Amino acid sequence: MKYLIKILIFAIALTGYLSANAQEYYNVIKYGAKNDSSKLATTAIKNAIDAASKAGGGTIYFPAGKYLTGPIHLKSNITILIDAGAELHFSDNFDDYLPMVKSRYEGVDVTSFSPLFYAYKAENISIIGRGIIDGHGKKWWDFVEGYKEGQPISKWQTTFASLNKDIILPDDPKQMKRGFLRPPFIQPMFCKNVLIDGITIRNSPFWTINPEFCENVKVHAVTINNPHSPNTDGINPESCKNVHISDCHISVGDDCITIKSGKDAPGRKMAAPAENYVITNCTMLSGHGGVVIGSEMSGDVRKITISNCVFDGTDRGIRIKTARGRGGVVEEIRVSNIIMKNIREQAIVLDMQYAKTKVEPVSERTPAFRNIHFANITGQVNQAAYLNGLEEMPISNITFNDINLDAKSGFSIGNATDIELHNVAVNTQIGPAVKATQVSNLVIDALKSYKVPANAAVIDLTNVSDLFLYNAFPPAEINTYLKLSGAETKNIFLGNNNFRRVKTPVKKEKEVTATIEIISGDKGQ
Repeated sequence: MKYLIKILIFAIALTGYLSANAQEYYNVIKYGAKNDSSKLATTAIKNAIDAASKAGGGTIYFPAGKYLTGPIHLKSNITILIDAGAELHFSDNFDDYLPMVKSRYEGVDVTSFSPLFYAYKAENISIIGRGIIDGHGKKWWDFVEGYKEGQPISKWQTTFASLNKDIILPDDPKQMKRGFLRPPFIQPMFCKNVLIDGITIRNSPFWTINPEFCENVKVHAVTINNPHSPNTDGINPESCKNVHISDCHISVGDDCITIKSGKDAPGRKMAAPAENYVITNCTMLSGHGGVVIGSEMSGDVRKITISNCVFDGTDRGIRIKTARGRGGVVEEIRVSNIIMKNIREQAIVLDMQYAKTKVEPVSERTPAFRNIHFANITGQVNQAAYLNGLEEMPISNITFNDINLDAKSGFSIGNATDIELHNVAVNTQIGPAVKATQVSNLVIDALKSYKVPANAAVIDLTNVSDLFLYNAFPPAEINTYLKLSGAETKNIFLGNNNFRRVKTPVKKEKEVTATIEIISGDKGQ
């Protein structure tokens, strides 16, 4: 009995100790915030954060109601809890976002307007809850979209210019929007252990969730809705390490999820890669792209997995883009288990000529795409895939496995090497299922096309070397299966194909002098 009493006393003491040392709740109303939007709550929220920070950390609590606020700056060990029924409405008075702070704008390090939620070199920060945060971005959008050459420079542009005299500019300085840069909604800088969970976000002035140079970032069960708005990307983790994005629902005016690592010389100077990202179980509706890498990828992007997502109504599905001058490498990318519907352009894009430029010698300015793999993708799209490398740096080591697409046009592949298609089915309305130009080491295994226009070959190759085409078994009558053009076409190998239903299995244009080698018994050849 005495032993049990001692245990009970110890348990009570331990409970008291834990309660005394647990994070406390700091109700913003107790610090002077009004939950009827009648008063700007910026100072009240700051006071609550300062009090919690002084105590070692705590939860800043927003009960149900509507709050009007300016920027919120988080400190270490601070959780923002926006309860169900609570709405944070951010002021659209630009002056409320002064003084300007260290930020990053489209891959360039700047000092600019404070983000709406901001943290700098903080740890263990969270924005959670079932409430709503509204950025009231229209005034920001209108200012930028309405700007015309020759109109007077605003006081904010003058302030920006004075604070950014020595910044490293991108190759095209005009991309800086003449010194008026809208703030991102949520931008932690150089932070560790960042959690954003459950909230609904709408009407962001610019990019929505934009962690920069952060480590261990988790974005979970977030809804983002920025309709009909310019450059309001959903989730843009830039130059971060160990990022997990899951169970989100995104509909925006630009890309839904974008992975970046800095632009041109500014990005190469920071040399901070985006690496170790997991994106899973998300739905993307309106947006230029479902998941996009680049075009700002000058610090490298690597070790990325994208899986179990639905894209319905985006312009493109998976898009990886860059241009000469960016530098940097995109590699070790895995994309699997994706459904695409109502895609207005391409299901898959790997474009190294996002901006049209002239050929130049390989240098630190030369980007590279390599070791990128797609599997288990199905959908209805405008174009199946567009791969466009550089003459001096072809796209390399790209594979497609178990792809099934209905498309207006098929795969277009140019300036690439080590490309493989295994068990790919593409039905087209115009043109071939696969069209390739200036490609080497191309493997096409069990390609299926149940519907190809009568005037098009299933596969149309120009200046392609080292082709291995095997396991073709056209399921219906086809006029031409393989068309070869270009004087550089050579080393064509066919094996285990059944061309009995094909009128012309292989059509060679007169400039093709290479012979075709049959390495196993093709039927109907």
